[in-house]
Amino acid sequence: MLALIPFPDIDPVLFSFDVAGFTFAIRWYALAYIAGFLLALMWINRALRRPALWSGGNPPMTRQHSEDLLTWMILGVILGGRLGYVLFYNFGQFAADPLAILRVWEGGMSFHGGFLGVIVAGMIYCHRHSLSPWSIGDLLAMGVPIGLGLGRIANFINGELWGRPTTVDWGVVFPYAPDCPIWWLEPACARHPSQLYEALLEGVVLFALISWLAYRRGALKVPGQLIGVFFIGYGLARSIVEGFRQSDAQFTSATNPWGHIIRFGTELDSAGLTMGQILSLPMIVVGIGILLVARARA
Repeated sequence: MLALIPFPDIDPVLFSFDVAGFTFAIRWYALAYIAGFLLALMWINRALRRPALWSGGNPPMTRQHSEDLLTWMILGVILGGRLGYVLFYNFGQFAADPLAILRVWEGGMSFHGGFLGVIVAGMIYCHRHSLSPWSIGDLLAMGVPIGLGLGRIANFINGELWGRPTTVDWGVVFPYAPDCPIWWLEPACARHPSQLYEALLEGVVLFALISWLAYRRGALKVPGQLIGVFFIGYGLARSIVEGFRQSDAQFTSATNPWGHIIRFGTELDSAGLTMGQILSLPMIVVGIGILLVARARA
């Protein structure tokens, strides 16, 4: 008999209140976003207060710049994340009902879209204020893993983005997950807590690696180096965890239960690439290129 771990009884809504007949709910997911932005800002400002970390002892921007940049990053994450989800994951549904794009409270955000949104917003901000996009990108690379880790923990609390069915002892029975697509795991269906895998790899490990490079190896003195490390680290982490994560319902079927966009076989358990891997693997290639260029320039 499988050793199953029941889903912890955590309400996704921290608290709610009524105003003029309308109910407003404060959710852990929203708090994770807010905390992620604020903690990332604090970590970035800490690096800016350490001139010795920078080439020539000159930080690339002031604290006022970093606080202004935060607003641009929030817009980039929200707009890019939503548009990325629409384009990459559920274009058909939104094409049939364009107004659904505005209903963000129903869920649907893409990291890769949010990441592109942050890049565009950051480039515009750097151009407007004559800042080095490479050094600013390095600073953002230091802060992003904080938000990623908190966001994945919030995904776990929400009981969403669960993993594939598993027989491991730490498998979790998620309350909203569908029936198991594999007959020999029924009727009980434990799943990988893939949200926590991502929180560990994309959050804790990537944050520790980038911080070590910045504070112990002088990486900030070579503009662009941490950007390359972040691209490679996130691409690898996401590609690995995709092997344990259940793909979105719109990509799965009875003959393709793991949601492979590119398949290397016709069997139910055949190997393949998911949408998350297709979007992440180019990040690894780009990251290697950025890292090589940065080191060559140095």
